[in-house]
Amino acid sequence: MKINVTTGQIEKHKTDGAVLLLFDDEKPGQAAARVDKALGGMIGRLIKRGDFKAKPGAVHLLYPEGRIAAERLALAGLGKRADFTLNRLRQAAGKAAPVLRAAGAKDITVLIDGLGRDNEETGQAIAEGGMLGLYRFLKYKTNEENDRKKDVQKITLLTGTASTVKALRKGVQTGEVIAESAMMARDMVSSPPTDMTPTVIASQAREISRQFGLRLQVLERKQMAKLGMGALLGVASGSTQPPKFIIVEYRKGGKKPFIALVGKTITFDSGGISIKPAENMDKMKDDMSGGAAVLGAIRSAAALKLPLNIVGLLPATENMPSGSAYKPGDVLRTLSGQTIEILNTDAEGRLILSDALAYACTYKPAVIVDIATLTGACGIALGQEATGMLGTHDALKQKISEAGLKTGERVWELPLWEEYHEQIKSDIADMKNTGGRAGGVITAAALLSKFVQKYPWVHLDIAATAWTDKDRPYTPKGATGIGVRLLTQFLRDYQS
Repeated sequence: MKINVTTGQIEKHKTDGAVLLLFDDEKPGQAAARVDKALGGMIGRLIKRGDFKAKPGAVHLLYPEGRIAAERLALAGLGKRADFTLNRLRQAAGKAAPVLRAAGAKDITVLIDGLGRDNEETGQAIAEGGMLGLYRFLKYKTNEENDRKKDVQKITLLTGTASTVKALRKGVQTGEVIAESAMMARDMVSSPPTDMTPTVIASQAREISRQFGLRLQVLERKQMAKLGMGALLGVASGSTQPPKFIIVEYRKGGKKPFIALVGKTITFDSGGISIKPAENMDKMKDDMSGGAAVLGAIRSAAALKLPLNIVGLLPATENMPSGSAYKPGDVLRTLSGQTIEILNTDAEGRLILSDALAYACTYKPAVIVDIATLTGACGIALGQEATGMLGTHDALKQKISEAGLKTGERVWELPLWEEYHEQIKSDIADMKNTGGRAGGVITAAALLSKFVQKYPWVHLDIAATAWTDKDRPYTPKGATGIGVRLLTQFLRDYQS
């Protein structure tokens, strides 16, 4: 799909579908007023009667019948001007575009005048919202070819001010890169676990590395054993799929210290010997969402040519029950030398992350950020509206929080007080891999904190936000690609 920026008047611009962005508490701007006049006051009557209220996410489709050049017209709500954010703009584009596609539009034009926001940010938000809202995972549909014929081919941002075009185009280019990376992550998470094994993920990392000039190293089982990655290998012991420890380096920051991104990459989580209930186990293909987010963020950083050094670490394996699987009661020795008693083999994410975080410390990084579908408890605490955040460094947590507000991938901090560490003390090892149900999000993070040494660290629990069971603005039902835009924004804003 192409995204263009051009100048012109919306009522004269030929398109399959035009989008007017309207605020709930003010009259339409000059361009929208001209459209309303051409339509005989139709928009004004809809608003006056209450048939259309410009609430966030509201979309109303009209057919102009030749009174303007557009074949279809979508009214998209932004809410009140005082509450306007870039994410509301993203949502409006993400809601209007699928409505127009469903109506048969192959090209869409969005009028962007009168929004009162930075033009580069505006271009980025509309590009992201439109592309992500139009996303569909059709690979396994037998009628994919026919479905693809209905795809939108082009989105045009239309402005009446020629001086804004350059900035809008720059923003569009950024938005396209980030949306493509997020959609890549969605594709990875949506794929069946038989088609997204650790080996396949390593191959995908290799392809990205070739495309963007990244350094890639993939550690095999013997190399992990030689290093002493006993936690990762313990989790992998029940699967016939070989584990991979994937190391992707982006080096464009000169002598700057590395930023380490660590993503949980369990390609399927049965729970192991402590097996999960059958209901919803199919969703456990999303347990590699953290790894997909890290790959997506590094892809974006490379495509945007950010002046940083970044290392992405993906400990990739399945968690399966078998005669060779690790068991409750086992004690695993980690890369750091610390030992973990296994109480529940379904608390495996923190195990593979313990080795990955210890490995991240070998880079002497400026900061470490890990992202993981770690605990069901996070969904109980925060629902699907926020990612849980815990960490050891206030300034780093603040930067992550700010990035979340900018992208709409919001985070909410939970405490990591020393008292919670008592729950993971073991009688026979340095720690145990679960502290029980109480404070489950926090005790999982408490274990991870034992492996980051003194480096600034933040943990992001995306267990409840990596997948959505309902359509949301610019996020269709299924894999969300959460974390790609959040981490990319963090990297863009980062100053060492």
